[in-house]
Amino acid sequence: MGSLGPSRKRIRIAIDRGGTFTDVHAYIPGSDEPEMVFKLLSIDPRNYKDAPTEGIRRVLAHYRGAPVSRDEPLDISDVESVRMGTTVATNALLERQGERVAFLTTKGFRDLLVIGNQARPHIFDLSIHKLQNLYEKVVEVEERVTMEEFLENPEKQPIDVESDQELVKGLTGEPVRVLKKPDLGVVASQLRDLKAEGFKSVAICFIHSYLYPDHENEVAELARSMGFDVSVSSELQPTIKMVSRGNSANADAYLSPLIRRYVRDFGSGFKGGLDAIASKLLFMQSDGGLCLWQNFSGLRAILSGPAGGVIGFGKSCYDPETKMPVIGFDMGGTSTDVSRFSGTYDHVFETETAEVTLQTPQLDINTVAAGGGSILHWKNGLFAIGPDSAGAHPGPVCYRKGGPLTVTDANLFLGRLRPEYSPSIFGPKENEPLDYGAAAAAFHTLTEKINSEEGKSFTPEEVASGFLRVANESMSRPIRSLTEALGVERVVIHRLSSILSAYGMALADLTHEIQRPKAAELSDLSDEQLTEEFKVLMDEATATLVAQGFSDEQIEHELFLNLRYKGTNSSLMIRKPEGSWNFTRQFDEHHEEEFGFVLNRDILVEDIRVRALGKTHDSNVTSVSQALKSVETRLVESSKKASTTKLYTSGKWHEVDLFKLEDLAPGERVIGPAIILDQTQTIMIQPSWIATVLPRHLLLDKESTSLGSVSGAFELSAETDEVDPIQLSVFGHRFMSIAEQMGRSLQMTSVSVNIKERLDYSCAIFSPTGGLVANAPHIPCHLGAMSHAVAYQAERWGNSLRPGDVLVSNHPAAGGSHLPDVTVISPVIDEDTNEVLFWTASRAHHADIGGISAGSMPPHSKEIWQEGASFLSFKLVDGGRFDEEGLAEIMLKKPASYPGSSGTRTWNDNVSDLKAQIAANQKGIRLIQDSIKEYGLPTVQKYMLGIQNNAERVVRNLLRQVHDQFDGLPLEAEDQMDDGSKLKLKIRINREEGSAVFDFTGTSREMYGNLNAPRAITFSAIIYVLRSLVKEDIPLNQGCLAPINVIIPSGTIISPSLGAATVGGNVETSQRVTDVVLRAFQAAAASQGTCNNLTFGYGGEMVDGKAKPGFGYYETIAGGAGAGPSWEGQSGVHVHMTNTRITDPESLERRYPCILREFGIRRGSGGRGKYNGGDGCIREIEFRRDLHVSVLSERRTVPPYGLAGGEPGALGENVWVRHDEYGTREINLGGKNSCEMKRGDRIIIRSPGGGAYGAL
Repeated sequence: MGSLGPSRKRIRIAIDRGGTFTDVHAYIPGSDEPEMVFKLLSIDPRNYKDAPTEGIRRVLAHYRGAPVSRDEPLDISDVESVRMGTTVATNALLERQGERVAFLTTKGFRDLLVIGNQARPHIFDLSIHKLQNLYEKVVEVEERVTMEEFLENPEKQPIDVESDQELVKGLTGEPVRVLKKPDLGVVASQLRDLKAEGFKSVAICFIHSYLYPDHENEVAELARSMGFDVSVSSELQPTIKMVSRGNSANADAYLSPLIRRYVRDFGSGFKGGLDAIASKLLFMQSDGGLCLWQNFSGLRAILSGPAGGVIGFGKSCYDPETKMPVIGFDMGGTSTDVSRFSGTYDHVFETETAEVTLQTPQLDINTVAAGGGSILHWKNGLFAIGPDSAGAHPGPVCYRKGGPLTVTDANLFLGRLRPEYSPSIFGPKENEPLDYGAAAAAFHTLTEKINSEEGKSFTPEEVASGFLRVANESMSRPIRSLTEALGVERVVIHRLSSILSAYGMALADLTHEIQRPKAAELSDLSDEQLTEEFKVLMDEATATLVAQGFSDEQIEHELFLNLRYKGTNSSLMIRKPEGSWNFTRQFDEHHEEEFGFVLNRDILVEDIRVRALGKTHDSNVTSVSQALKSVETRLVESSKKASTTKLYTSGKWHEVDLFKLEDLAPGERVIGPAIILDQTQTIMIQPSWIATVLPRHLLLDKESTSLGSVSGAFELSAETDEVDPIQLSVFGHRFMSIAEQMGRSLQMTSVSVNIKERLDYSCAIFSPTGGLVANAPHIPCHLGAMSHAVAYQAERWGNSLRPGDVLVSNHPAAGGSHLPDVTVISPVIDEDTNEVLFWTASRAHHADIGGISAGSMPPHSKEIWQEGASFLSFKLVDGGRFDEEGLAEIMLKKPASYPGSSGTRTWNDNVSDLKAQIAANQKGIRLIQDSIKEYGLPTVQKYMLGIQNNAERVVRNLLRQVHDQFDGLPLEAEDQMDDGSKLKLKIRINREEGSAVFDFTGTSREMYGNLNAPRAITFSAIIYVLRSLVKEDIPLNQGCLAPINVIIPSGTIISPSLGAATVGGNVETSQRVTDVVLRAFQAAAASQGTCNNLTFGYGGEMVDGKAKPGFGYYETIAGGAGAGPSWEGQSGVHVHMTNTRITDPESLERRYPCILREFGIRRGSGGRGKYNGGDGCIREIEFRRDLHVSVLSERRTVPPYGLAGGEPGALGENVWVRHDEYGTREINLGGKNSCEMKRGDRIIIRSPGGGAYGAL
């Protein structure tokens, strides 16, 4: 193959094929205008078969100065290279239109990817819709390896691999136990069966293959020899996490054949076919690097187009002189991509696309479901954008195909788009301009509706402008996740910004990556060792690029170590510092920047990575600051304007100048408001902004004083009680964004598996009295309960707290759910008056807080002290000082003072996670203070109340609908716990008020056990059900409960006394309360009705005044969801009051002494009916050392009910497979039990199925 270095004599073409438009950038050397830029429709079958081929044809025609026929293959002898990005893979994944795939995996894990992390994608969707899996068939292969050592072992001993025939060394040198090798004869027979069924593509993922790939390699070699296309997980990304790696292998097998077919079809459009273009054709990968088409795979094609955009703005808009980080904003038709560049490209290695978790290097791109085609909705008194889109067909109203109102229509109506300067490609025959009149008429109609419903007098312009304000706020949410900086005062627009993805491909380098797992402490690796290990990978990567035509001089290397602190799960990919091997300092700096803290712990090396870059041509670009210095700035002369036009901004119409960018010279400045047009884009200059023309950029700078908001529909005022629905919608996004960012902060800064991986936490902001303002969609059982916890502290402390004070609480009497759920509460204080303005709070499940059993979830606790440390109200931080001594007294000493009880077994994790919760709260405080600075306190508080009133209004309307549905009759329901305790509910609805009384009179009294649920739990269940019944995206806050009066008799199982045990009430009784409320509304059959709580561990006992080292592990297990009036229940998913994830099998076995023998769907366990209930799960774990094991579960004697004649779901079952002197026995543990299991013993949990809806 010839060198990929440039000859500078032939055309270089870069193409980004998007969903709606295909963008083309061509560099034509020797031409008066060396750059050719244009767009064409991605799909136009009446005129051309393939848009990229058509784009190349147009470039060739321009270059040659003569027509080039569409009917003949193209002669591309004048073309040096074609660089492409494509949405083929992304669209196939979204639409589930890939290749038929068979999935080969370790026996026991056939359903692993169905269950995934067991969380449901939308917590308020009772029907729990999930996209179908990528594979069509699963083949289980009898092979098995496991880790010999486990990370949580406090008594590590050296392991002699040579002394045991089952032990081998993995890729990292760690000992791996081979329990069973694959029988290749059996596998060959299985593959022949697949062949006979017509399968051509297989994906392979065996457990721990990232560390020991031999079994995968053997089976892959066999499959390839039989003619299959094979995707092997350990080849694609040798990184821990079986679910992610398995999904990645399936995605590659599902998409790569499509990619190859697309390339072959593309090649057919050229003289000589694919062979003629093969050495010239490069594709953009998700990591921002180009590759030859032969190496382009489905897995690495997902972000092919957006990656080009990141490279484009990184190379063309980042200024290396100022080093100011740049935010990239790429708005498409259905979504908007946001990314950040600060001199180096940030990669992530695990992402989710179309509900498929992918493990592959990708540029860090945040996507929000709002774009030009996002549909505008008026719902429940709020302006809403998307997430549904008009797409290319029918498109917006103005596309002349009967589409809905969209963001594009708003821009057109307000004068930000000019039809006369847009291409005439719309309408049924695709030959008409944008339809301004239709967009205007649609906004007039919508405005009349809004004014009629709200009693307002909005103009259509105000409505359209309001929708854009809400869209801007929605699109700002991912920007806020990247930076807290407010008030951006400079915007850089490259002249090619509308085709920047294609331009980025023109600037990109060809790359080749190699990553290998590593298991070592960083301090044990000398510079010489690192140099040698990197050299091996560098030589391999260099050889690959040399074979593709690069010279050594064209190749550069980037070196990385994937590092984490010992005892944590958060790793960071750290690039080798320039001129140094000091990865430690680099890691500490990045960790503090990313997570806000550093730990005094050993640093572990998990992976070693080399990224080789083949420089295809000089891509040096003049920086913005250099360009600005090179021009003499001056105001543009009025004579240069092309015309004047009307533009609505800042609340009124303006007559503004319209300029064509091609007529403006470098250095000329345009004062807003104004419009600047280019061939492929329209640029609006807002009032108080000035545009400076540079040779390659347009620079927008904000003047020192602003005339108002950039969207500018209204001046905000808090002097009246009148609430503006547009601003209300904006604040709805703002409040939710604050809670979401708190959640991200907590996940990032925590160290425990429970919080960081299982996501067992919730974050929220509250009013001064403790009313819920906004709660990110985290854990439902926390939703209503947290407001009780904050209200308790608000009443207790009043205005006596100071800035920097932080409270902690977990006691049921103080609004707690159960003791392991620890709530950290921080006041937002007015420093002048010392009044509490808001509260921020985070509640997280700590894996252990002491008590009588490891994991602090004892199945037989009778008193609250047996469940661990408790806080009614403890000032954890006093004036900025963290009270670690006081915390130790409560968490270590006090629980250990009770008989048979111990202090927390995970003290270090507890402290680290509490500090993470504090940091999350502090993040919320800063963001609230920013909003107060931006809008003023009276306005923020006004809209805090407004957003609560809006939710109240929606719930009142819902209750009126329910009243009519049931002819005004009371709604009644009853269910019982496994011990016979009853839960009774009667709901009486007042239609005139839209209010309801939820009366739980008749519920059984408090039990001598731990299924007592604090009062706050019932409120959580009620708010969850009401929000689920609304079936629309409304703000979730205290207003949802305002129309509800709840009667709960004291001394009952759902309103127990102060000292009652409650650890099971939060996880078990909460599910039953939810089932009862749903049953009263006849909304859905019962779901599994339990969390199937499993804990195991050892240690914690006090010996000679010190706690014995050990660990505690806790998980909850999915089951079957209940069916509804129009849907079947989902199988293997968490339901209702929880949505925590489950630990990946490889992470589980790496950290703890166990072998996960099976995790699958319990087929046939869902109830039968017109709509079947979902099936439960089977989870079988074998223990590799003696451990204390506890299980706490329900629905073991009372099955999940069916509705409307549907059958109940199957009962759950907990089995101890016990090996002792009497042989092997299977023992029923019942629903709640603890036992001392020996090495080799197993526990099998069969979770319940969901009830069915409707008779067969």
